[in-house]
Amino acid sequence: MAGSSFSSSSSSSSSFVCVLLLCSAVVHPKPTLRKERVLHDPELSRRTHEDNRSFQYDHEAFLGKEEAKTFDQLSPEESKDRLSKIVDRIDSDTDGYVTTAELKAWIKRVQKRYVYENVAKVWADYDLNKDNKISWDEYKQATYGYYLANPEEFDESTDQFSFKKMLPRDERRFKTADLNGDLAADREEFTSFLHPEEFEHMRDTVILETLEDIDKNGDGHVDEDEYIADMFAHEDGGPEPDWVRTEREQFSDFRDLNKDGKMDQDEIRHWIMPQDYDHAQAEARHLVYESDQDKDQRLTKEEILENWNMFVGSQATNYGEDLTRNHDEL
Repeated sequence: MAGSSFSSSSSSSSSFVCVLLLCSAVVHPKPTLRKERVLHDPELSRRTHEDNRSFQYDHEAFLGKEEAKTFDQLSPEESKDRLSKIVDRIDSDTDGYVTTAELKAWIKRVQKRYVYENVAKVWADYDLNKDNKISWDEYKQATYGYYLANPEEFDESTDQFSFKKMLPRDERRFKTADLNGDLAADREEFTSFLHPEEFEHMRDTVILETLEDIDKNGDGHVDEDEYIADMFAHEDGGPEPDWVRTEREQFSDFRDLNKDGKMDQDEIRHWIMPQDYDHAQAEARHLVYESDQDKDQRLTKEEILENWNMFVGSQATNYGEDLTRNHDEL
């Protein structure tokens, strides 16, 4: 999801573009290339778990690729000190132990750091009263204020994703992201609102919005022609490319699981959210297994620091060569 800012004082044309960017519903000419809707978790590292115990895969999985490079510049003492602070953040229930589930959650957060950075950039544009929360009213005013005040300027008949349709869709998504139901999103809730594909509890929303995007006849299903039209348009009336014919076969063989000629929400889920191998879960289990000295299937801070080299360590061969580098804490 994009996180473009929006001001109610903007012109109608620029405001229209900005809000649609926010809602991932920008109206472009129909694509002639295949559109990718399938969601995959990002790879944790391009490296492999090596037998020589260099731990580079573990470092990139635990810290993220860029932060792992930063830690390569630190001395062992600095690495351990920063790791100690990170452990406090991973231990979300503050019980003094890091579980596999907490490690998995941390790894997933690290791997989608760009999402949180994106939200941080636009936060001030929506937190109008500066209370460190974004209410639905604040978001609606910042995003739809110009439309609500000047509806006559918008020709909804020509816009597939009109403000009139997007406003209730955004409100529905906002309320789903608002886990405590107070109609005011904290940073985590607002992040899940702008980037629902990254959060488990928002997956049903992603599926529903995908269905609504593709289901042109409004029957609550996606048939083969709608499935293809989402990827390809016969602009010149010529023959379909080979990849389109292959996609028709894919629809028949693998998308339409119950063979009724159309996809329902469960079949859309199976399509866009395949049950891939859970790399974060596997890495969390690996880190716990390798560091769990008393074999109680959870880690103390002492156990993690004892095995610090697996989590963040390096040979620090370049330590001191880049003293001007900014080592911001995770």
